[in-house]
Amino acid sequence: MMSATSLPEPTGRLWWRATLDMLPLSISVIPWGILCGALALQAGLSPLQAQLMSLLVYAGAAQLSATTLFGAGTPLLPIMGSTMVITSQHLLYGFTFRRDVLPLSLRWRASLAFFLTDEMFAVALKDRERSGRFNPAYALIAGFVFYLCWNLATLLGIAAGQYIDGLDSMGLDFAIAATFIAMTLPAMKNVPMVAATLVSGGTALLTKPLLAEIHIIVSALAGMVVGYVLHRMRR
Repeated sequence: MMSATSLPEPTGRLWWRATLDMLPLSISVIPWGILCGALALQAGLSPLQAQLMSLLVYAGAAQLSATTLFGAGTPLLPIMGSTMVITSQHLLYGFTFRRDVLPLSLRWRASLAFFLTDEMFAVALKDRERSGRFNPAYALIAGFVFYLCWNLATLLGIAAGQYIDGLDSMGLDFAIAATFIAMTLPAMKNVPMVAATLVSGGTALLTKPLLAEIHIIVSALAGMVVGYVLHRMRR
């Protein structure tokens, strides 16, 4: 007999649950999206081009970096290199869910890959820990909800950027740090995770003046090594 826990979750309930779980991060990212839209206009993009960046590129911090570099007249190759470095953590996200998504069709995997962000990863991983299994429909809905909020925030930034000067000096970029803090703190449940976080943050501060181009990669690798070593020692 099929147990109640193995029954498929009703679609309406799944949408409601995924939306509510993603809502706090979606709200926290609104200032970030507004900043993206406004800065894109300042960099010389048209309103349509600025919106298409969020619709098609959909990369948050990488969008801000690419927009800034574009506005400074940087050639295409360095912009692409910067984007790849900033978004390199998505490789780790993909490896984390690799076993879960391999049985899925190409259409499902491509859809999940497009909507995969730091926020979607955090929410989907939390749901997998809670339920004991990866739910691709839940992850896709959560990713879509965040995508919708991000693009609405960008649209608001584009509209405001045409009439309000100095949006970039209003401290909206603090939303970037606030969003990542909100995602990181719940995951700090044991010594390896705490140590990895502290080492990554400390290394980033120490190496930024010396290795400005790659200090994020160096600090991330340092944190992962420390976390992995401590995890193995505990086992």
